[in-house]
Amino acid sequence: MDPRIVRTYKASGAIANRRLVKFGASDGVVSQASAATDAIIGVVDYPNGCADGEVVDVVLFGPADVDAGGTIARGVRITADANGKAVAAAPATGVNNPTAGIILVSAVSGDIAPAFVQPSQVQG
Repeated sequence: MDPRIVRTYKASGAIANRRLVKFGASDGVVSQASAATDAIIGVVDYPNGCADGEVVDVVLFGPADVDAGGTIARGVRITADANGKAVAAAPATGVNNPTAGIILVSAVSGDIAPAFVQPSQVQG
């Protein structure tokens, strides 16, 4: 039994595999996250990625692999960089940042790392 919650959405623009996504402009649509301030809903689980308009699986909750976009210590909450890759959430004091979940191992840019997807917010 798969412990993840996975839903299918339509892609708005190209989305790479293992990237963080946010809701698109209409219901049932997602686009690749591109900033730490994006309200991330999950991680794409679609080998080779997808093109605009294709149907794509998104892990909304549970274990998923992510592409690391920087140095991240295990157990740290993650958010998106400009390319939808996972980076450590580090909001300024008093600022709220949406997060995708936590990274389960230490990672550096270019790594594929396991994470636990559980969208939330963190305040700096």
